[in-house]
Amino acid sequence: MDNNFYLLGNGKKIPAIGFGTWLIDNENAKDAVIMALNSGYNMIDTASFYKNEEGVGKGLALSGKKREEVFLTSKLWNDDHGYDNTLSAFEKSLKKLDTDYLDLYLIHWPVPASKKDVWEEDIVETWKAMEKIYESGRAKAIGVSNFMPHHLKCILDNCDITPMVNQIEYHVSFMQQDTVDYCKNNNILIQAWSPLARGGIFELDEMKEIAHKYDKSVAQICLMWEIQKGIIPIPKTLNEGRMKENLNVFDKKITEEDMIKIDNINICSNSGHNPDSINF
Repeated sequence: MDNNFYLLGNGKKIPAIGFGTWLIDNENAKDAVIMALNSGYNMIDTASFYKNEEGVGKGLALSGKKREEVFLTSKLWNDDHGYDNTLSAFEKSLKKLDTDYLDLYLIHWPVPASKKDVWEEDIVETWKAMEKIYESGRAKAIGVSNFMPHHLKCILDNCDITPMVNQIEYHVSFMQQDTVDYCKNNNILIQAWSPLARGGIFELDEMKEIAHKYDKSVAQICLMWEIQKGIIPIPKTLNEGRMKENLNVFDKKITEEDMIKIDNINICSNSGHNPDSINF
């Protein structure tokens, strides 16, 4: 990491922390994006499924930021898998976001409920469309979300371009180490959704003690721990004070001893969504 940025596999810079917009409706998304960008964020994460791309686009337009100053991500929803559908869905996202390009475009889930019996063929066909989008220059990077090693291997074995990002659920109580290791071995950067474990670890005594030691909140310690592991957290909040707090995580380093203590807190609490058996 250099100056709070990482480098993707294609050499493009990506910010070390982003702002998430899941469960924020269109109107609130506009205001949240303006607030986030004015608070210092320069990466915004949305998705077709969030139903807020128009609001995100309006927020970006009204923020006063130049388009090239903001790293913008969206995602392909499960209903839009397949070569032609993927190309069409990408165009719709660009239109809703009122932008000519995305900095990162992701496949949201690997195995839609309707594709369970043909998931390998589906991933390959969909990824080939992602490659075409990337080669057009209108997505500066492409990647996936919620992919496990066997899903990623399907792409690596059958396609030309390695995903540059895998956005997965990752936090102190759910680490998915096999997936993280596979991605690191293949130069795929990890982004973390739900990086604060939905607040479920804020009351743990071990986390409170470490937070007190560094004069940080438990939320900040979670984000610092992820960033020090080379993982990009994407926290979400509509509170301006917490937005700024979540960005104030680059001034101190957690010691190796305390990093290990946090690692050992792993209590295997997650959203419950298995990418191979989702029903949507």
